[in-house]
Amino acid sequence: MFLLLLLCMCGLLLRGDAQDRASLWRGNDRSGRCQYTFTVPSPAESTCPQTSGPEMEGLKTRLGLLEGLVSRLTGGDTGAPQASGARAQAELQEALDRAAGERNLLRGEKERLERELGALQHRMEEMRREMEKLRSRPCPLQTPVVPPGPSLQNSGPMRPAAGSSQMSHLMTRPNRQGDSSSLRDSAWQFGQTGFQELKAEVTEVPAPDGADDNTGCGELVSVGEPVTHRKADNIAGKYGVWMQDPEAVSPYGPNMVWRIDAIGTDVRQLFGYEDMEQLSKGFPSKVLLLPELVESTGATVYRGSLYYQRRRSRTIIRYDLASESTAARRDLPHAGFHGQYPYSWGGYTDIDLSVDEQGLWAVYSTSKAKGAIVISQLDPNTLQVKKSWETNIRKTSVANSFIICGKMYTVSSYAAPTTVINYMYDTATSQGKTIAIPFRNKYHYNSMVDYSLAQRKLFAWDNFHIVSYDLRLGRKQVN
Repeated sequence: MFLLLLLCMCGLLLRGDAQDRASLWRGNDRSGRCQYTFTVPSPAESTCPQTSGPEMEGLKTRLGLLEGLVSRLTGGDTGAPQASGARAQAELQEALDRAAGERNLLRGEKERLERELGALQHRMEEMRREMEKLRSRPCPLQTPVVPPGPSLQNSGPMRPAAGSSQMSHLMTRPNRQGDSSSLRDSAWQFGQTGFQELKAEVTEVPAPDGADDNTGCGELVSVGEPVTHRKADNIAGKYGVWMQDPEAVSPYGPNMVWRIDAIGTDVRQLFGYEDMEQLSKGFPSKVLLLPELVESTGATVYRGSLYYQRRRSRTIIRYDLASESTAARRDLPHAGFHGQYPYSWGGYTDIDLSVDEQGLWAVYSTSKAKGAIVISQLDPNTLQVKKSWETNIRKTSVANSFIICGKMYTVSSYAAPTTVINYMYDTATSQGKTIAIPFRNKYHYNSMVDYSLAQRKLFAWDNFHIVSYDLRLGRKQVN
């Protein structure tokens, strides 16, 4: 019993000593929550100094909070440039969208202005044609002046002279109600009949010269306004050549129209149309694939054959349209080709073939001629040169040329809306001279001008448009 009491006393003493050494403190954990800690040192650690008390734990906790805050701040700083970049990209995209919208608006405005300009040009063209019609319309017949005399005092209403058959017919023509009474102006019926005078202004008009038309073979006097027949459907038709055979051969009739689009490096398609109406509608009745590539816009048709320059060469090919095969080929002696001596608009127009009343011609230049235009008349069957003429005008200084009745004419500009035919060379006299015949490039890029003997007009290809011009030739001079 005494031993049991002694053990209890020892336990109480040890417990009290442990309570003296026990500690209780409060602190925040790493997540920031409040945490209470009760510590009782073990007997082995009861003599160690308390170096890791509540102050150290609190310090660790605060350090942990600081580390968390720093990590959050660091994360925010690294994300800031990304957010700023995203905002800048969004603003840039918005600016691009606005610019694209403004560009579309400007394009729409440009198209609208171009349509208005086209409408104005069309209206001006109509007014010009109307003015030409008014100028060409004959003056109306005037009633001759009737001198006053005593016989007019009681002669009743005046009548036109007996020689005026038109007025007599009008005076006796019945009206709509069947009344055959005379038709007179009210001034004649109710005015004073004692004295009346008619005044007329007479304009002297020269009688037309029968030789001044487009059926003879004189010198070119004037070129009419361009008449548009068709506009090309795509970029391949920006420039090309169209033609008619003045001496067509079966199976093709005289109304057949041929066309070649000259854009591209693989030009070999020849389109045929039954007549001008089918050409304007764009319905070809024949499409031929030529055996050799075509160079430039200098092709022509004559007596059932197509004549054209082979690409990148001075070779001229005669292609028979009926048999659809090559009938002849020959090099044009010393002729420049593929951009050596083209017209001023370019297009590798070194050799220009054409047909007129005297046959087949070639317009080109050579190194011997130093760029001056050379005219050669060719045999249409063998393509041999029959005779040549060297002019004194440079080929690269003119936009186009054509031959009518053995006379070569050159066009000054291919782009100017209003230009002139500035030079004429007559192969009959071997003489050239400067001229100034007005000529109009309606669509501002005329890449082909040739004389069509079939219609006695000029055929042209003006910036996607197939056009023609009426001609007026002067009196043929007889030596």
